[in-house]
Amino acid sequence: MQIFFSCLQACVCHAYQMARANGIPDEQIVVMMYDDISSNKENPHPGEIINEPNGSNVYRGVLKDYTKRDVSVKNFLAVLRGDEAGVTKRPGGPNKVLKSGGNDSIFIYLSGHGGQGVFVFPEEYVSSPCVSTCWHYKRDVKMPTVLKGMFYAVMCNIADGDLCRKLFFGINDRASAKKHTRQVSSWPVTPENMLLFVYGVSASTPLEFSYACYYDHDRCTFLSNEFTSHWISHSEMIKDLFLFKQSDLTRTTFKDQFVHLKTKVRKSTPCQYGNIELSRLFISDILGCSESRPQTLHAGGATSARLSDLTPSHDVPLIIQQNKIRKEKDPVKKRALERDYHKLQQTRRRIGNAVQDITRQAGLERGSRRATERHLLTRLDEMRDVAEHFRRTFSEWHGEQDDCCILSHMHVFVGLIDSGVKAARIKTAITQVHMRKEHYYFST
Repeated sequence: MQIFFSCLQACVCHAYQMARANGIPDEQIVVMMYDDISSNKENPHPGEIINEPNGSNVYRGVLKDYTKRDVSVKNFLAVLRGDEAGVTKRPGGPNKVLKSGGNDSIFIYLSGHGGQGVFVFPEEYVSSPCVSTCWHYKRDVKMPTVLKGMFYAVMCNIADGDLCRKLFFGINDRASAKKHTRQVSSWPVTPENMLLFVYGVSASTPLEFSYACYYDHDRCTFLSNEFTSHWISHSEMIKDLFLFKQSDLTRTTFKDQFVHLKTKVRKSTPCQYGNIELSRLFISDILGCSESRPQTLHAGGATSARLSDLTPSHDVPLIIQQNKIRKEKDPVKKRALERDYHKLQQTRRRIGNAVQDITRQAGLERGSRRATERHLLTRLDEMRDVAEHFRRTFSEWHGEQDDCCILSHMHVFVGLIDSGVKAARIKTAITQVHMRKEHYYFST
């Protein structure tokens, strides 16, 4: 059994602590996170990260297998392939990768920013076809017998379902896409997929946003997201109930947990993908189960708290800045924060204008339904090509705050591709619009 955690850091740290409490040793866990929160000058509690109101410090003891620039698409894919030679790291520490054998299980938890068909790393995107290739590599080259995989995806935009749908078995045609969006999501065992069984859960459908929660006024940030909060709360709750002989991880299936998440998560729609038969496995079969639970993880007693401050992920940067302005008493600092807020709003308008101009340049009229309505993503390779070209061309707009806005516009490119516009034509439009970028810098 191996576990791989990646991206939004407080959630990843908490997931790591849960796995360790369940008896999974560090040797079987790989953690990838940027690691710039605990020592950040804006963190009023250096060395601490919490994931819930009044929660315990989930940063203490967490693994740091891949941090800073080592959090890259290249390393992520190498970890999935079990390819130590393919890892590029700064000196220090082993090139830790998944070493699962044929009869082992893998659990992957992803939390971060995303858009249709892409998952955002600090300096680049990874697309679902790339990840799917890694699974097929493990199936064809590494794994002589059956491998069980569990994949939980929580992303800050409309990405989850598209990534999962393509990730597991390469579902890429329109009929299959519509079928699986209705959650009729089991694949027959065929020679192409019989050696690889993967079950996945996403926080939302491909056409929805996920939601942040628990705004902390002291730290001036959101502590978690709706899906992860309910997932970890449920996992910890059923383990605590074991102390009263009511339930435990050895008698609760992933199907039971999915039903719970469907009931509790209100702002988005959790989806399941892949081999649904695997949801019949007990949680302890994948995530382990120790006899006792360290009380430190429950020191805050907040996992049963009512979720608060639910906010669409793309609005998070604006809400944080608004709250900082309200909190600041120093008039000079307050004006500086207001300027930053104005700049953030202005950048968002410029991004929106640029995307509209790209749409017109590519051949669709402004306001066209094709350019505004949301579509299921079916031509993933073309979308990856377009998204990466936009990222490289408009590189000045790829700070974390800008990413949330940019990714919320990805559906426009999906609409162009779905209407029959070739990727090459869209890329040309992106380049031409960027050449007139002065318009976006000086207009408001």
